[in-house]
Amino acid sequence: MRLQPVRVLTVADLAATLLFAVEGGALGAAAGLDLFGVLVVSSTTAVGGGIVRDLLLGDVPPAALRSVAYPAAIGLGWLVVVVLYSGVRAIPAPVLVTLDAAGLGLFCVVGATKALDFKVNPILAILLGTITGVGGGVMRDLLLREVPAVLRTDIYAVAAGLGAVVVVLGRRVGLPRAAAMAAGAVACLTLRLVSVAFGWHLPQVTA
Repeated sequence: MRLQPVRVLTVADLAATLLFAVEGGALGAAAGLDLFGVLVVSSTTAVGGGIVRDLLLGDVPPAALRSVAYPAAIGLGWLVVVVLYSGVRAIPAPVLVTLDAAGLGLFCVVGATKALDFKVNPILAILLGTITGVGGGVMRDLLLREVPAVLRTDIYAVAAGLGAVVVVLGRRVGLPRAAAMAAGAVACLTLRLVSVAFGWHLPQVTA
């Protein structure tokens, strides 16, 4: 059965929400937070970027606050961390990086696609796609008293931006919605994984 456009967007958004909820919760647990603290970090990581995007688009209340599916996805991610933390902690680093990159890819294409649905210009759609991808991670790092990774040298925001660019260009040349989203997600995922594999970083300002 063919999924409707809105459902494609929602499914991708919820999948990314679950992935980031697990990631954020695991980092919160590793930082020694209590159960509530883990839930706060998990929630912030999962929906922070999307809430900022929706507020900027004027889509209020934000999608994450309108549907029970988002709290359910966050709750499931939190529960996975709490109940299976030893197993989550034992997951090999390459697998965790891949899951994080997959969540990033999904979020950036959802953000860019939703922005296009609201008829914003392509540059702003790319920006909102990037914010959707990295916003939650920035908030998570601030809660954990770390300099956000996106502000340092990782090829992270650049990967999210690339995914958003591919979505916007794909839609401009007439690609179907799902195809443009898939291409953007793959582009983001690929750049993120290749940058990690080869140790690519953005240049730093030096004296």
